[in-house]
Amino acid sequence: MRYDVLIFDLDDTLFDFGMTEKNALLHLFMEYELPNGMEDYLPSYKDISKVLWDDLEHGRTTLAKLKVERFKRLFLQHAMDIDAEAFGQKYLDKLGKEVHMIDGVEEMFANLSGCRFALLTNGFKEVQHARIGGSSLKNLFEVIITSEETGFQKPQTEIFEYTFDKLNISDKSRVLMIGDSLTSDIQGGNNFGIDTCWFNPHLKKNVTAIEPTHEIQSWEELVEIVNKEVLEVK
Repeated sequence: MRYDVLIFDLDDTLFDFGMTEKNALLHLFMEYELPNGMEDYLPSYKDISKVLWDDLEHGRTTLAKLKVERFKRLFLQHAMDIDAEAFGQKYLDKLGKEVHMIDGVEEMFANLSGCRFALLTNGFKEVQHARIGGSSLKNLFEVIITSEETGFQKPQTEIFEYTFDKLNISDKSRVLMIGDSLTSDIQGGNNFGIDTCWFNPHLKKNVTAIEPTHEIQSWEELVEIVNKEVLEVK
């Protein structure tokens, strides 16, 4: 077996975050009596959220600030008199109840016997633990590491050091980081000196200078990579 420790990202790698976000916001807009909220505010929210998550990756903000700031900006932009802090907490509560696994994930794990699994996510601790706990993957991971608990986020090397310490491992050659984000998962793994696997089911073009060790479009491909025996050069 080429790799026996697999570190996975969560959102848009194992779980469909687009569906999670959509359902959580839909329910929240209805609660606030904004029946046209998805149509009126979702595009603005996505733009604001994208900027703030990029700021988080580059150390320009924190999760605690992001939690409220995204809705502060949204409500300011649309002149809405809503408490952003309360809205932000309710949003996290609803996110934690949404479990939408990407096709093929369960079968993939079933075919990776003998591996150790860890989860490494930049998401909120309460949300990610709730979603994993509500899924069939709840007993699968040795550790679930969130940026909120470590104070660091991918692609910072410190969060990988924290993960290795929790797993009590030191041999980087046996570890593979798998995720959908080139700038977070792949860059982070590259920075730390471990092999990386870019999950790219939609065939996005890599326009960055970031080079993953592997690129896959399906989970069957990951099983093949992991179970492939390393040929000894004699």
